[in-house]
This record gives sequence, structure tokens and C-alpha cells, in this order.
Amino acid sequence: MMTIRRATIDDLVLITEIYNEAIHETVATFDTTPKTAEEQKIWFNNHGSKNPIMVVEHDGCVVGWAALSAWSDRCAYADTAEVSLYIQEEYRGKGIGRRLLAAIIQEGEKTGLHTVIARIAEGNEISVHLHESVGFEKIGVMREVGRKFGKLLDVYLMQKIYTNPTSSK
Repeated sequence: MMTIRRATIDDLVLITEIYNEAIHETVATFDTTPKTAEEQKIWFNNHGSKNPIMVVEHDGCVVGWAALSAWSDRCAYADTAEVSLYIQEEYRGKGIGRRLLAAIIQEGEKTGLHTVIARIAEGNEISVHLHESVGFEKIGVMREVGRKFGKLLDVYLMQKIYTNPTSSK
């Protein structure tokens, strides 16, 4: 059975394990050094009501997480967030990531966000397709901005703008 819910501090050990796996094995993050429990606790506590963290449980065990993090600390960006999504390797390709991404995007809309940005490293076409499936559009490419596993990588920018008749451009 699969459950998607808001994360609690008790989930932080598994969230950290999943993230550290991604650091070591993928280009989904440009972090190169595993995160400590102390670093992750600060990260967790920096997520307020407008920037939720959610987890997906499979048979009672956290197997993935997603977060909406502040895009910038400048006030004019207050209604913009960046999405992060990580699924344990053995649970990828089973539709779990899509359901979790859809849930975190829905939570972002509930909190009053106007737009969500995704940064996706080259070579991750599955992630691009996943984001497109929940309404993200490609908006640009940052060329050779990160180096991981000995290779310079491009990063694709994607964006989802919530349709809100009261918002203005």
C-alpha cells in the first residue's frame, strides 16, 4: 500500500538516506558530499508552511520524498519555489514519482505559490517527461553549469505556472 503525506522530523533519517544515495549515484543533484543529520535538520526546519516537504510510504516505509524550497531569499520571489523529487532506486519506474510530484505540486497551489521551477541535469529525460506530465514546460538551458562524475553538464529549466485568475503578471 502506498501513502503520500506531509513529512515529519521523524522521516528525516530516511529522507537523508534517499538523498545521499542520489548524491553518490545520480546527477539529479549537484551536491557531491553526503549530507549529515545536522545539515538535513537545518534544511528541514527552513521549510515553512509555503514550502512543504512530502514523503511517499510503501508498506509503511518511506521510499521517496519531494520538497518545494524557496527559489530565492529576495522578497519578490516569495511566490516562487523550486521542486525537488527523489525516489529510492528500487522504486523508480513504478509511477510513484509521478504521484508524489503531482501531490507536491497540488500542495504548492494550496499554499498560494504562483510558480514552481525545476532544474534537471542533462541525460535525465525520464525526469523531463515526468515534469511535463504534470504541466511543466521547458523554458531554457543553462550550458555546462555543473561538473559531476568528471563531466560538465547542462541543466534544463522547466516551469509550472499555476492558473490563478486573481494573480497578475
